[in-house]
Amino acid sequence: MSESKTTTNHDEIRQWAQDRGGRPAVVRTRGEGGILRIDFGEPEEEFEAIEWDEFFRIFDQNDLAFLYQDETGGGKTSRFNKFIERNQSG
Repeated sequence: MSESKTTTNHDEIRQWAQDRGGRPAVVRTRGEGGILRIDFGEPEEEFEAIEWDEFFRIFDQNDLAFLYQDETGGGKTSRFNKFIERNQSG
């Protein structure tokens, strides 16, 4: 069984994403900021690539936490991730 972890540590999030070939991205909405995503592989058309500084500004401004898995249930590297409210447990 795979285990989920939650963090707000910027360095930990950046390292996890980079280890999997992920890049910071956002889906722009009408409001300020947007919906954060980690983009893997070929860039998704609806995702706008952003710098890590902007990514973490939006992350902190929206009081988010990063829910993620290091490995799948089968022991392979997992890319599962989700952004949740900081006061929500994973």
